[in-house]
Amino acid sequence: MIGQINNKPVLNFIGAINRIRNRMDRVQGVKETYGLLQNLSAVKGINISEAVLDRVMYSTETLPPLGKEYWWFLFFGRDGENPVQLMLLIFRKHGHNMLFNDKEMALKELAENKFQAVTAGWIYDGKEIHDLGDTNAVTMISPERKTIISNISGQKIMLNGGFPDYKLKVGNIIDLNITKGDYIKNNDAHSVYIPPFGVAWVDAFSNAEGTVLEKNFKGTAHLQKVVGITIPGSFHWGRICFHNGSSTSFFCLKMGKDLKRFFHKSITFYDNERREIIQFKKPRLKISKKEEKTPIWIIEGQDEDKKFRTVLEVYATKKFTMKGGGSQVYIEYAVTPREFRLKTHNKIITLNDLGKGVGTFEDAYGSPI
Repeated sequence: MIGQINNKPVLNFIGAINRIRNRMDRVQGVKETYGLLQNLSAVKGINISEAVLDRVMYSTETLPPLGKEYWWFLFFGRDGENPVQLMLLIFRKHGHNMLFNDKEMALKELAENKFQAVTAGWIYDGKEIHDLGDTNAVTMISPERKTIISNISGQKIMLNGGFPDYKLKVGNIIDLNITKGDYIKNNDAHSVYIPPFGVAWVDAFSNAEGTVLEKNFKGTAHLQKVVGITIPGSFHWGRICFHNGSSTSFFCLKMGKDLKRFFHKSITFYDNERREIIQFKKPRLKISKKEEKTPIWIIEGQDEDKKFRTVLEVYATKKFTMKGGGSQVYIEYAVTPREFRLKTHNKIITLNDLGKGVGTFEDAYGSPI
């Protein structure tokens, strides 16, 4: 009894020291997260090194309040009137729990590079969407082995490899080899950093081949890792890939769900045949939606000497809702371009030049409440 009493102050002291160390480690981790946002903000979308891409892809960041990070894998097939398309998401945020698609999800840091998060996904097989479900999964990251392991609805998720060669396997439903493609741009990094807020992300653009739902798949892969310290927001994002290897992407933040005033706007076209990147410097952007037999999104942009217009026909839709520390809604539209036209001072590029296209358009809106 006396030994237990005498040991108690010592144990309390050791516990206090450990708590102080944990707080100091967390403060240092948050500084490193802000450092990542700041460093990537200087990159401005250029090709990044394999080492930087792998470091961001295979790591977990220390998340302060309003912090979040997620891994987002998107694949487009090449064939069919409505090509196969699939998406996989691993999402975590600061806090202890959240509602994802109205399901309670625990968010816990279990150990270094091991945590509870949300996994979700869907597959459009050419005829209909297959919902892969929403899972409160234990996820493990190994920077040394360059591996991410998680699960979705009882199916093991594993991504491993380093840029540009990866392998993604999801139980017995997805088995894809991801390899370098002949694209004008194979990876990039971006950051919007306005202290104390910021969002940074890295992308890998590749080819993918294997099986999906036990059927052969051949197409393109888009692997993305995002780190953010920001309130929920509203934005549009889209990416379209064409048969000749060219692609286009556009992004804008907006003031609210239904508002048409956009800021931080970008439009980029990657002309794979001419090996040229056409960037709109300060585009005036207009985005509208028409409800026809299938929904239609119209994106128009213009700057000093360039005009851009594409009409996207929706063939599948998937919605994700998040609540906890604010609310966020993501509506993903699988689309094919019904029309595409890009005019510069010396050329006009249309669908006749590019071939058939396929892509995703995202309509997202959020509230800090």
